Amino acid sequence: MAVTRKKSLAKPVFIVDGSRTPFLKARGKQGPFPAADLAVAAGRPLLERQNFAPSDIDEVILGCVMPSADEANIARVASLRLECGENVPAWTVQRNCASGMQALDCAAMNIATGRSNLVLAGGVESMSRAPILLNDMMVNWLADFTRARKPMDKLKAISKLRGKHLKPIIGLLRGLTDPVVGLNMGQTAEILAHRFKISRNQMDEFAMESHRRLAAAQDANLMGEIEISYDTKGNYYQHDDGLRRDTDMTSLSKLKPYFDRRFGKVTAGNSAQITDGAAMLLLASESAVKEHKLPVMGRIVDSNWAGLDPSQMGLGPAHAMAPILGTNKLRPENIDYWEINEAFAAQVLSCVEAWKSNEYCKENLNKRTAIGEIPHERLNVDGGGISIGHPVGASGARIVLHLLHVLQRNNAKRGMASLCIGGGQGGAMLIESEME
Repeated sequence: MAVTRKKSLAKPVFIVDGSRTPFLKARGKQGPFPAADLAVAAGRPLLERQNFAPSDIDEVILGCVMPSADEANIARVASLRLECGENVPAWTVQRNCASGMQALDCAAMNIATGRSNLVLAGGVESMSRAPILLNDMMVNWLADFTRARKPMDKLKAISKLRGKHLKPIIGLLRGLTDPVVGLNMGQTAEILAHRFKISRNQMDEFAMESHRRLAAAQDANLMGEIEISYDTKGNYYQHDDGLRRDTDMTSLSKLKPYFDRRFGKVTAGNSAQITDGAAMLLLASESAVKEHKLPVMGRIVDSNWAGLDPSQMGLGPAHAMAPILGTNKLRPENIDYWEINEAFAAQVLSCVEAWKSNEYCKENLNKRTAIGEIPHERLNVDGGGISIGHPVGASGARIVLHLLHVLQRNNAKRGMASLCIGGGQGGAMLIESEME
């Protein structure tokens, strides 16, 4: 028997302010910032412009998938460095690509239930610094070597060391592969492209448009949430640097399929970039807004999480957004703007096609007919993960923050942000702008 879904938030939860770092493309070696530095770079200017002390915050929640060995519970590390004080608790969440949105959702839940009034939440990832791990053979060899006490025993252990022991495990590659179905995320995108008959040309056109839109947004100074970041060598970073202004269909068509070399359509050009970055938002209860006389950007109306076949993980947004529309008695035409994270062009396009399909909506989304169409001109209007990048812990927070900016500048009311999640899940958040 179907259970009627209730709205996720019992009390109003407001988004007061937010900021993020530029998203910096990984270029084969460690980027300029560890994850904790990125979190601080996003959070410090955000807190400095508030009329309350950092210690007035009730808690700090950050999403992060791959913290370094020195960043266990990275939220606590960032909180202390941001001078929130030792009495402010902080915790880290991990829901793969939606970790940043999960942090916002946790913060919103705590505010709605009265446990917190003012929360700093968001996400961070330094993908260029993803851990490189020892394989099991090397771990066991080290254990034997450590236990050896006599010089001859140590020499005996050394004599057993082979080249295969030194083969590393690349944490990033392993993390982007689902161990249950044995597919990496790109392979799941190939499955969707085949299922919904998404052509290579459609993918490349979507990718080209993502770069074109980001270029236009940068030129028009529409990325106001970005704070300039400074490294320790005197360099500064003020824009998302994965933008390729010269992207065209000719250059994209020359790229070979990356995940299915013989028959595939998914390339590096129509996939999200591996990126470093952080995004932070301040969430507040109604009482905190009144107490601190805070301006309000918007509010979180509802959120939802969905599960599905891991081999179809890219359809997560279609599954996560549909119940929100139903609960709030909305149709796609009632949503002014959409942000669906661009993990792959094939994945976003497949979500759009799924909602247009009577068959898919009946069989998979418990709908009588197709949900409807998401207008391309209202979707990712300033680019997305293909051009901006996708630091997995941060993207969920970024799309919510940027969607609020899009709503405000267009004097629009309602937006939907969503992501697919490795392992076969989807997350979505409905937000409304405080219109003047």
